[in-house]
Amino acid sequence: MSLFKRTRNPGGTPRRVPPGPPRTATFRLLKHLAGDRLRLMSEAADTYGDAVRMAIGPKTLYFFNHPDPAKHVLADNAANYHKGIGLVQAKRALGDGLLTSEGQLWRKQRKIIQPAFQHKRIVSQAGIVAEEGAKLVDRLRARAGGEPIDITQEMTGLTLGVLGRTLLDADLGAFDAVGHSFEAVQDQAMFEMVTLSMVPMWVPLPKQLRFRAARRELQRVVDALVAHRDAAGGAIGDDVLSRLIVSTREEADPAVGEQRMRDELVTLLLAGHETTASTLSWSLHLLDRHPEVAERLRAEALEVLGDRLPQHEDIRKLVYTNQVISEAMRLYPPVWILPRLALEDDEIAGYHVPAGSDVVVCPYTMHRHPAFWDRPAEFDPDRFAPDATAGRPRYAYIPFGAGPRFCVGNSLGLMEAVFVLAMIARELTLTGVPGHRVEAEPMLSLRAKGGLPMTVHKAA
Repeated sequence: MSLFKRTRNPGGTPRRVPPGPPRTATFRLLKHLAGDRLRLMSEAADTYGDAVRMAIGPKTLYFFNHPDPAKHVLADNAANYHKGIGLVQAKRALGDGLLTSEGQLWRKQRKIIQPAFQHKRIVSQAGIVAEEGAKLVDRLRARAGGEPIDITQEMTGLTLGVLGRTLLDADLGAFDAVGHSFEAVQDQAMFEMVTLSMVPMWVPLPKQLRFRAARRELQRVVDALVAHRDAAGGAIGDDVLSRLIVSTREEADPAVGEQRMRDELVTLLLAGHETTASTLSWSLHLLDRHPEVAERLRAEALEVLGDRLPQHEDIRKLVYTNQVISEAMRLYPPVWILPRLALEDDEIAGYHVPAGSDVVVCPYTMHRHPAFWDRPAEFDPDRFAPDATAGRPRYAYIPFGAGPRFCVGNSLGLMEAVFVLAMIARELTLTGVPGHRVEAEPMLSLRAKGGLPMTVHKAA
């Protein structure tokens, strides 16, 4: 049964606001915001089209599902939009890091870490990414023919290892609870969104108790990273940790500097590993469902790489591998929703959007828009072949966001995903567990609900 019923404007006169469900639907919308967010957004677009207005409790949500409004909100008029519903509330969980900060603080934070993602530095990190990928393949190979393993956890371990060595010049392997801590942080962040931060943090709900413990663990990790750097003589390099240490020591109030470093490192640890781990997990799931794609991917990996480790110049040679990654991110974009808050009145796609309104662009639904994608629900990497992308609107595909807040780590994440997928595919086959239902769970990133159990086999 649909969540919505189509309503018509009496007399057919033009509206200044988008169509949408009546206010009497608020309770139903809140229920699905809490429990079925992908269905909520998908059916809103199916029922009302490319512009939808939804009253959800005290919030009024303007949902635009077309490349033109996305470009307007995320790029052309980005100065009028701050982070919106979900991320605003997530500040209580994540603090004021790069993901949630605004204005001058955000610009300062971005300027501090941007040099760590420069092209020449990413090129220099290719060997580290390949080494971590080889370690992962060794771990998987050792489990071949055995019991199923949770691929999501394996990919999380991989991406944390890469993040630690490339961005922090540190070994995160000693902090084996980090992945579980971030699950608790994500759960709390979504709880904040659904409840609009109306539940005090001190209320001893099990979810909030887990979050408080996770936040303490993450702060312990951050403190240990800084202490280890100090114990090593405080050597300052070009990694993110070095840059943050220098910038926060310039704060007039040491307590403010310490808290800012914690917030920024927690955000970096979360955003830096979660999105790539999600992309690799979904890619492996889709390859299991499409063995013909897996065979083609394996053939390319063997042709390009042979039995050696990948190098940076291999990225452009692994054409089909790139297509598989792109198609996985189309169907399961790691950043599935981009919420914004209008600072001043605006007009979007001919509709009036008042100041203070929550405006939402949803890559998950945009990437499945039938006007821009043929057979949108099907997995077809060839839709990203070089000769197949001409004429497609730029903003029909935005897995890394767009505009000034475009993901700063996209190049490192793509290199990691391409290298690791090719390295796994040339040696191993991963198959899903019969009877296990794989379901997308839209948290801060789009992850597989309850993990992704798969069995490892050596490639024939």
